[in-house]
Amino acid sequence: MRALSYLRSDQLSRLKSETDWDLLVIGGGASGLGVALDAVSRGFKVLLLEKKDFTKGSSSRSTKLIHGGVRYMAQGNFFLVMEALKERGILAKNASHLFKNQTFIIPSFSWWEGFYYLTGMKLYDLLAGKLKLGNSNKISKDQAQQRLPSLNSAGLYCGVTYQDGQFDDSRLGINLMQTIIDYGGSALNYFPVTGFLKDANGKITGVVAQDSLSGFSYEIKSKVVVNATGVFADEILQLDRPGSASTIRPSQGIHLVLDRSFLDTDDAVLIPKTEDGRVLFLVPWHGKVIAGTTDTPVTNYSFEPVALEEEIEFILQTVQKYLVRPPSRADVLSVFAGLRPLAAQKEGSDKTKEISRSHKIQVSDSGLFSLLGGKWTTFRKMGEDTVNAVIARHRLPARPSTSEKIAIHGSLHPHKRPLKIDHNPLYFYGADLPYLYELTTENVSRLDLLDETMPFIKAQVILAVRREMALTVEDVLARRFRALFLDAEAACRMAPEVARLMAEELHHDEAWQARQVREFQDLAKGYLPGRHHPKN
Repeated sequence: MRALSYLRSDQLSRLKSETDWDLLVIGGGASGLGVALDAVSRGFKVLLLEKKDFTKGSSSRSTKLIHGGVRYMAQGNFFLVMEALKERGILAKNASHLFKNQTFIIPSFSWWEGFYYLTGMKLYDLLAGKLKLGNSNKISKDQAQQRLPSLNSAGLYCGVTYQDGQFDDSRLGINLMQTIIDYGGSALNYFPVTGFLKDANGKITGVVAQDSLSGFSYEIKSKVVVNATGVFADEILQLDRPGSASTIRPSQGIHLVLDRSFLDTDDAVLIPKTEDGRVLFLVPWHGKVIAGTTDTPVTNYSFEPVALEEEIEFILQTVQKYLVRPPSRADVLSVFAGLRPLAAQKEGSDKTKEISRSHKIQVSDSGLFSLLGGKWTTFRKMGEDTVNAVIARHRLPARPSTSEKIAIHGSLHPHKRPLKIDHNPLYFYGADLPYLYELTTENVSRLDLLDETMPFIKAQVILAVRREMALTVEDVLARRFRALFLDAEAACRMAPEVARLMAEELHHDEAWQARQVREFQDLAKGYLPGRHHPKN
């Protein structure tokens, strides 16, 4: 039995046997996965390298929505909204096991508000065209109260409903990694790029990268290299050319996770007006409720951004105004912060909420392609545009993209009825569910829950190691299934058993287990709502 994640071991063997790649992608978040997916859809030989774990950074910390962006309409950015709504429709078909058609309700407190929001959402429907998920409608005050029993209805006039997409960001990232491999590409986590290979003219011919597990360095040849590292794009640009101008202006958004009882409905809520000018969502997710988000410019950032006290209080105070049972700090199960890789500043404004979420592609003198900006909803189109740019520069032969038609790994066949999302706690495995059940027949104890308060079973740990390239306790509890994001204290209780199960699979000793548990529980402190963070 191999002492590495089985899938990673196979990928490492392929890396050692290949001498040249068509396209090498740096970054295993939404941007990099989108580029690699589109490249393999055209039949190119593709390698993706991720410094940490897939979706470790911003791509695991979204509001879990695949949407056009209601607020972008107010900014007049109809092209971005239309592009995103088209991609929403594509993902609904290509990742049916992860995509949920979610109903949202906008509480309205006057006749004019109801008319204004309904008009806006009818336009939203129109922009979606034939890929719309349903019709927006006005509902009465009584209907709104019936559908949102936890809503503080004082002064409520009516509600406006609309349909949008919801998903699990990290799960999509893991399935995209698997899809890329299914289509003949390769992907490795914990494999940072440390330098570039260049010819006599200073043109990039490949990268120097290091396997963090073994410490061994590799010189990897590739016809094209794409920098798709999100908020860390400038670090790669500096590696290519020290002194390069900054291209990214990050903005931090945080989310609070509450027990489902605070919303007590399958419908989501859009709060259209907040003090900082953003909308705020209350969204059911994995049996909990996510409340967010904020918009805070940051200059110092890392893979583990820290929620500021004022951000936590802002969300709590906003939500408290709308719920019959106002949540307190003690009711928060987890707090997670993410960074938006904003790339294009709106002229004359220094507010990050007014910076476009559209993406752009930059080509350095060395031939390094950098994908800047963007968001999860448009990940596939971002990838297609990037590979098109590579072809336009005659770096690779012209081949048509077919990523629009690729079924994502785990997607259920169209004739099969999808699992009911949020009612089957294992729904996100989709077509991989039979393998999970097979693991439980091998050893019935794998059906045991990891914690009595959460629906995750021991077999999921085994699957994560064997088929999803999980190498650490954090990989499993934060991203292979989302325990850390849903209830940080429960995740800490699970850590020792997860470490034990992983150690059996990966042939690690007790010292490794102890170190993994300690590191995870230290990490989880940043997600625990009782911890007070210093203000920046």
